Amino acid sequence: MSPDIHGAPHGSNLVIETKSGRVIIGRFDSTNGFQVVMHDCDVYDPPAGSSAEDYIRETAKYGVDVKQRDLAFDVASITRWRKLGDIPKPD
Repeated sequence: MSPDIHGAPHGSNLVIETKSGRVIIGRFDSTNGFQVVMHDCDVYDPPAGSSAEDYIRETAKYGVDVKQRDLAFDVASITRWRKLGDIPKPD
């Protein structure tokens, strides 16, 4: 998917990767051009030097472990977003 979050589908579960390495997985609500608002989110900070992809795939298989009901963050921090449903699930 495109790093341009403005085209993300409202109400869909997204995986958002940020410049800091943090991964936010949750239901996309809206953006005002500067901030993104999401609901029912899991926020994951992978250990230094590791990839978050295994964690993302586990979440795709088992569902979002909600840690925050509402979350707002800067659009400028996003490096990539994907639909959670498009993530390959582990066997």
